[in-house]
Amino acid sequence: MSPSNESVGPVNAQSSSPDLLNQQAGSEKTIVVIIGPTAVGKTDAAMKLQDHLGGQSKAQLISADSAMIYKGMDIGTAKPSAEELAEYPHKLVSILDPNEIYSAADFVRDADKCIAQAFAENKMPIIVGGTMLYVKCFLDGIAQLPDADEAIRRQLVKELDAGGAQALHDELAAIDPAAAANIHPNNHQRLLRGLEVVRLTGKPLSSQWVEQAGGSAIARLGAKVILLGILPTQRAVLHQRIESRFDQMLEGGFLEEVRTLRQRGDLHEDLPAVRAVGYRQGWQFLAGDIDAQTMRDKAVVATRQLAKRQMTWMRQWPELDNCITDQPEQATAMIVKRLAALGLA
Repeated sequence: MSPSNESVGPVNAQSSSPDLLNQQAGSEKTIVVIIGPTAVGKTDAAMKLQDHLGGQSKAQLISADSAMIYKGMDIGTAKPSAEELAEYPHKLVSILDPNEIYSAADFVRDADKCIAQAFAENKMPIIVGGTMLYVKCFLDGIAQLPDADEAIRRQLVKELDAGGAQALHDELAAIDPAAAANIHPNNHQRLLRGLEVVRLTGKPLSSQWVEQAGGSAIARLGAKVILLGILPTQRAVLHQRIESRFDQMLEGGFLEEVRTLRQRGDLHEDLPAVRAVGYRQGWQFLAGDIDAQTMRDKAVVATRQLAKRQMTWMRQWPELDNCITDQPEQATAMIVKRLAALGLA
């Protein structure tokens, strides 16, 4: 498995753009959002930033990770340890059972509440994570879409497994070309959600995006938002880090974690928690569908593909200010420099 030597290249690597500076004017409340591909070192950077700002009495970490929300999914999500969470409390970590479904709308609602509480306690909210749909909906606002429907979702998952993603994407394109143009066939979560909403409402998803409930985060929360990214200089470096991290997860008991989930008896492969990167492959191995080496290789490839999708998302945000480094320990210093330029650190 030789990693690619493709360069990620600079993406909006300015220290602070005029637009970003203008956006901050006239508001004392500040929300910092730190994003990046998986395994790039976001969580560690956010915890060190909390230290720099004065500890947990001065900053509140809020997770934007669609897998860390689940209890009992610790090793495979690279969740901070119990000791780290005691010193660096994260909101929206381990808040749901793996049999529950959590939407981007749920995240926006909960993140807004966490931020309001942080402001009330005179803390700076720091959102950190790699679930880019969560971040986009938080930043831009989200239409009032219907809640998830487990029966329809299960049917869609069966259709996905039987006919493949392209067939479902073609169905969405025939009904709603605008939505299909913004959803890649390989992004199964968004594809299934798009069709789920269409089948629930009978209306194109794109028409429901038009009216954004509550508006942007700036409008909803009356705060300035600083969007910061962490990217590696070379994609090959990130690929190697992903591979090494998954091997460490295996050594740390990841398969035992998945086995514990399977032994519950109430979880199945159609659930978003079980379909999370790594967990799906571990589940298939324990079911006897693939061997150990195949499981390991598929999990690494799936994680690399996730990182690629995350970096594609990041290129779509012109206001994103990226810290580009192959040394995760340098990311915090670069973030502090950006914030200091705005008089915030």
